[in-house]
Amino acid sequence: MRAQFGASHPLEDSYVNSHVERVDESREGSRNARRLRTTGSIPAVIYGHDVSSLPISVNAKAFRTAMSGEQGLNSLIDLDADGKKFLVMAREIQRHPVRGTVSHIDFQVIDPSKPVVAEVPLHLVGDAVEVRHADWEVDQQMFSLEIRTRPDQIPTHIDVDISELKVGSSIRIQDLTLPKGVEPSGDHSLTVVTTRAGRVALPPSRRSAPSQ
Repeated sequence: MRAQFGASHPLEDSYVNSHVERVDESREGSRNARRLRTTGSIPAVIYGHDVSSLPISVNAKAFRTAMSGEQGLNSLIDLDADGKKFLVMAREIQRHPVRGTVSHIDFQVIDPSKPVVAEVPLHLVGDAVEVRHADWEVDQQMFSLEIRTRPDQIPTHIDVDISELKVGSSIRIQDLTLPKGVEPSGDHSLTVVTTRAGRVALPPSRRSAPSQ
């Protein structure tokens, strides 16, 4: 049967119910993968938490819909496969090098009570008044942050307040205000935002000539 995505999980908006097709392991391979894609399905695999490797397929359109919500790739998905229910996250998505369409998905089984690692976008908020008045520029160097938290606590994004940013100063990961239960998973000293002199603030010898 073709995989079908159902309604949202009754407890959490970030959950999506899905019924999936178990793939016959004897038919695995590039030919079977092409067959699945021509029928509107995407070959995939479920792994983790005592699941070594369970080949399945999911409906391509329904998967795109599931990933288009606020949580994006961090969405939690209920998969019914082989008579069992799995709570998973899409951990690796392979795409066609030319068309950009999804060609394979790796779903990892998640324990809702244990922390997971996820990547969330960083959004700049506020107005760096001092930097702007000095004709300097705000230079964002990180656009996402890898965090560690429980699956139900993954934020859709993290705000980076630049309103107090000074000329020549910077904001590092350790300076961010993170939601309760969320912590960075990497080097806390990495720079998220810094400042640089704008063209007007540079001395004449360092200004590049305007393009013709």
